[in-house]
Amino acid sequence: MPLDTHALVAARAASLNAALADAPSETILDTALRNAAVGDVAMVSSFGPESVVLLHLLSQLAPDTPVLFLETGMLFPETLAYQREVAETLGLTRVKVIRPDPTDLFLHDPEGDLHGRDPDTCCAIRKAKPLELALQPFDGWITGRKRHQTGDRVTMQVFEVEAGKLRINPLAGWTPRDMADHMARHDLPRHPLVAQGFASLGCAPCTTRVAPGEDPRAGRWRGREKTECGIHFAGGRVWPAGKV
Repeated sequence: MPLDTHALVAARAASLNAALADAPSETILDTALRNAAVGDVAMVSSFGPESVVLLHLLSQLAPDTPVLFLETGMLFPETLAYQREVAETLGLTRVKVIRPDPTDLFLHDPEGDLHGRDPDTCCAIRKAKPLELALQPFDGWITGRKRHQTGDRVTMQVFEVEAGKLRINPLAGWTPRDMADHMARHDLPRHPLVAQGFASLGCAPCTTRVAPGEDPRAGRWRGREKTECGIHFAGGRVWPAGKV
């Protein structure tokens, strides 16, 4: 992206943060979708345990907004069923299922065991690269990231610039209690695996149950230092440079 264009997007993010950093999530979403002058915007959703909150807010404002869902080929069957249930219940009409490139899988993970040998590269080919390609037509994207989730997100702003695009985090300041209250107040569908002890969900081979009192993300890549799949940051590229 030309430097002057990047500077314009960065200036726009700074302006929006100054005006809307403490605004209600609905206002942030409405601005991003209708008034932010960033062009086409998509939402990226994992359809995980808390995803239904942001999807519900979106359905109230613009249910025809594109929603990108990464189907890595290793998700829990329950997540795939939940994705269909939530989309139908909320009337989301433009959910686009994004899958890895079969050639990448053949070259890098022919046996389907890469997650155990090199989880970073597995995430790169199954999540990060497909997402970057899917985002190319859009000028910005909306995420459900929250500051409380990991140490890397503590200072996260509502409007950010990543890979030359505007990234919008309407739920940045929400707490677990905020999420639970919203789901209860609107009687939203619950992910079936939450009742089985899964607090944060990704691909089945890299996700375990969490014990009472554990951090909700403790079950992601348990036993490894890895805490992120790489789709949310990487210094100007959405996936880790040099991986694929």
